[in-house]
Amino acid sequence: MPREFKRSDRIADQIQKELAWLIQREVKDPRLGMVTLHDVRVSKDMGYADIYFTILSTEELTPESEEVQQSQQVLKSASGYLRTALAKAMKLRTVPYLRFHFDRLAGESRQLDALINRAVASNRGLADDEADDSQQEDDR
Repeated sequence: MPREFKRSDRIADQIQKELAWLIQREVKDPRLGMVTLHDVRVSKDMGYADIYFTILSTEELTPESEEVQQSQQVLKSASGYLRTALAKAMKLRTVPYLRFHFDRLAGESRQLDALINRAVASNRGLADDEADDSQQEDDR
């Protein structure tokens, strides 16, 4: 009977939890914004962990924006320390190298959400117009 979750998935979940705590409590660089880890994917050989993050901001962020570039640079420079801290927190033979990527999906999902909301609102407007037209025809 196959297991419900692969080992790499369980390790990725644990890495995400530990890294979120470490970044919040241990990384003291003021250039690092409010970082949220969205996903961690570990390679099959456990050599690399790709960490996808977003930054809490009032403006729309792109991977090319200065705030994202600074945060990614801070995380990249802290990756050695974070990997060492992960090794102490987790009982693994080898701890994967950490690669940080800005997660564009959060911004794209907000744009999709706005498009859906506009489509629903315009659909409601059309439905209201049709209801008004049919009501006027019934009154005649």
